[in-house]
Amino acid sequence: MKVLIMSDSHGLTDEVREIADRHKEEVSAVIHCGDSELALNDEHVRGMQIVRGNCDDDMALPEELAVDVEGYRFLVVHGHLHSIKTTLMNVKYRAEEENAQIICFGHSHIAGAELEDGKLFINPGSIRLPRVRPVKTYAILEAEGTKANVLFYDEKGNPVEELSQSFEWQ
Repeated sequence: MKVLIMSDSHGLTDEVREIADRHKEEVSAVIHCGDSELALNDEHVRGMQIVRGNCDDDMALPEELAVDVEGYRFLVVHGHLHSIKTTLMNVKYRAEEENAQIICFGHSHIAGAELEDGKLFINPGSIRLPRVRPVKTYAILEAEGTKANVLFYDEKGNPVEELSQSFEWQ
């Protein structure tokens, strides 16, 4: 199973579509963790699992999604309603309520992934306004059984090796 994850594109249109199109043949789903600043029916995000961020105006965008992809349960949020800049505990509890093992979020614009208490947390960073590192990023999750690789890429599709990690569930 492979899933493309992006967030915080803040009005970018062509770039969002280019990234999705670049990987469309290899991924099962495309997730956008909010702050696209695009409407739910915008052609650039068509077919994506997308949530509303604090900078999104379209109230048709859901605040969160629980999505099943090839046997894996995802919780997708932006993160502003879960205080992710200070703790992952709130979104972890929400994931437990949804029986999700993978949590995708944005909001902080800081790319990273970590495994905690059997839950995989993925923030793909921002493809427009990255923080901490100057590289604009998105992620691809590859999972099979209890093993997962979170691979990060810059907006042009080049691997960002120093961020990419492998995990194994217990």
